[in-house]
Amino acid sequence: MKTSARNEIKGTITEIKKGQINSEVVLSVGGNTVLKSVITNDSVEEMGLVVGESIYAIIKAPFVMVAKDKPTNISTRNIIETKVSEVKKGIVNGELKLSMGDQTLTAVITEDSVEDLDFKVGETVYALIKANFIILAK
Repeated sequence: MKTSARNEIKGTITEIKKGQINSEVVLSVGGNTVLKSVITNDSVEEMGLVVGESIYAIIKAPFVMVAKDKPTNISTRNIIETKVSEVKKGIVNGELKLSMGDQTLTAVITEDSVEDLDFKVGETVYALIKANFIILAK
């Protein structure tokens, strides 16, 4: 599988919560880290998703927000503790490589944010990803 998305995170389905139109699919991606994706019930059925199955979470790097402090009182379903493993500065955007166990998450944020927040390699930060921004693939 090849995509233009910077993040292709392998995980195992641990839970599928079916609603009226959409389902929340919970993936274990290593250690205590989980990702929650919201997709249509039709997609769950068409893909034949089942608990215990290995799949990929596809996330475009600009969909990953980064916070220095763990947010509270926020609607984002995915708040993942990570460590900064690389900071690339640009003119308009910067890129952060974030380690979450043995997998890496890439975030593309404005260069102003990179400078204002002064990210450092080794620093603990929090990746925030809306559940609707995570595409699932087999």
